[in-house]
Amino acid sequence: MSDSAGIVGGRYRLLRTIGQGGMGTVWQAHDEVLGRDVAVKEVLPPPDLTDPEREVFAVRTFREARAAGRVAHPGVAAVYDVLEEGGHPWIVMQLVHSRTLGETVRADGPLPPRKVAAIGLQLLEALRAAHAAGVLHRDVKPDNVLLTEDGRAVLTDFGIATTEDEAPVTRTGVLIGTPAFMAPERAAGGQARPASDLWSLGVTLYMAVEGHSPFHREHALATLGAVLHAEPEPLARAGVLAPVLLGLLRKNPAERMSLEEAEQRLSVVLTGGAPEQTGPVPVPPAAVRRRRRTPILVIAAGALLVGLVTGGAAWWTKQSDQPVRGNAPTMPAVATPPADDSPSTGEDSTSGGESARPSVPRQSAPSPTSGERTGTPTRSPAKKPTPTKSATEEDSRNPSRTPGEVEPSQGGEEE
Repeated sequence: MSDSAGIVGGRYRLLRTIGQGGMGTVWQAHDEVLGRDVAVKEVLPPPDLTDPEREVFAVRTFREARAAGRVAHPGVAAVYDVLEEGGHPWIVMQLVHSRTLGETVRADGPLPPRKVAAIGLQLLEALRAAHAAGVLHRDVKPDNVLLTEDGRAVLTDFGIATTEDEAPVTRTGVLIGTPAFMAPERAAGGQARPASDLWSLGVTLYMAVEGHSPFHREHALATLGAVLHAEPEPLARAGVLAPVLLGLLRKNPAERMSLEEAEQRLSVVLTGGAPEQTGPVPVPPAAVRRRRRTPILVIAAGALLVGLVTGGAAWWTKQSDQPVRGNAPTMPAVATPPADDSPSTGEDSTSGGESARPSVPRQSAPSPTSGERTGTPTRSPAKKPTPTKSATEEDSRNPSRTPGEVEPSQGGEEE
């Protein structure tokens, strides 16, 4: 650079400083050849690098500038040229008349959720174009997002961008990116991937709607520790944006919200809708009525079943406990054989050698003059009754007994 004229590369006249960061200074310049204003970034290497490391630094910067030049999208500030002067690289980019998202938040405070959703959608489109070209930004943050007067959001400063297919060039002792916006996998020493840019976008949108970074601490190491292990502070202003922010800020890149899902959800927010519910799903009234009717039917059927079982058990118990009457069938082992049906005999007999059940009460016969019983029990088909002494003889010997009552036999014969 010529100190007297302030010209870089023989054609870019530096006019004023428009930005400054850890990786260098951005100038507004005028291209003397094409007659247009451009943005020129002076990429300054860390002061503690050795000469060989500076060489590697320059090679890496040129490679990243070429990678950024492959992205052509309205949401990405185009890269026009890259050169080396004064011992360090310079990157010439499209000049966008705007102010950064970081400046807007610091000056005006947090933005409304729907405006942040609109910004996020445009940045997702820019990242889609960069990732489709195989380019990773690696430093998405509010100060690299330009807000134009006509409402556009432009992603700029691909000065440390890289391609996914190029072999890595190690920068010893250099932390590439801004710690507060760096993805956990990169803070842990891993490689950058498309999901890493999505994490940085999530932190950027968090700061835009909440007004502060969720992981920024007083020191760089403490900030990296928060990125690796701390959860973001509870959201107070995000509202409908909360599911998108929390999805983008998942520490595991495999579980992080994808670019397509983030676009879909932000589109819903922008059109006045709300993200999909994650709580209980409302049940239609008809389904509620069906659910209420089903238990009633089950209870009714159960009550009917219990009634049938209880009634059957009660009937069975009553039949078992009912006294055996003269006209009821008896078991062969304890039954008293019937008397002859002829009314002239008046005999009452028992089975030979068997005694009647003493515990079963018996009814008294009608008047002894009738000479017959009131019922005819069923005779056991398996045994033939053995006649015994007539009831008249028994009555003459035992006049005190009730007529018709059977005397239990003793060993099958009387003495």
